[in-house]
Amino acid sequence: MKNILSARHTGLVVKDLERSITFYRDFLGLELAGRSKEEGAYIESLVGIPGAVVLWAKLKAPGGYIVELLQYLSPPLEVSAEEIGRSNRFGCSHLAFTVQNIDALFKELLGAGYKCNHAPQFSPDRRVKVMYAHDPDGIILELVEEFHGN
Repeated sequence: MKNILSARHTGLVVKDLERSITFYRDFLGLELAGRSKEEGAYIESLVGIPGAVVLWAKLKAPGGYIVELLQYLSPPLEVSAEEIGRSNRFGCSHLAFTVQNIDALFKELLGAGYKCNHAPQFSPDRRVKVMYAHDPDGIILELVEEFHGN
């Protein structure tokens, strides 16, 4: 039996919720759709962490996809950005977005001090221009501009 109806959202644990909202909203153009604080038996049971207290924000991309940002107030987890920002680690490798004007976005991200692995480059078939960038916590983002008719 196949039970999945659609993809719902991607949850990202971040160190500073406000900083991450600024990045995803102001640099990538996602719309803040909601935010709250969760604590108590429900969230502790859901995430399997006794004493969990979580701030969250949901940001909507064009087309309706949701990125959920989660900041754990308790218990805090310390992981370095270097550990997070490696493409070959187990688990989630990266989050991909289709963007417009990738070259301008690259300059804007660099100008604001964000890490990009490289300048935007064409794929071998020249249908897309792509780059890897890192959010404020080192989470890898694949940013892709499509070129139709090439």
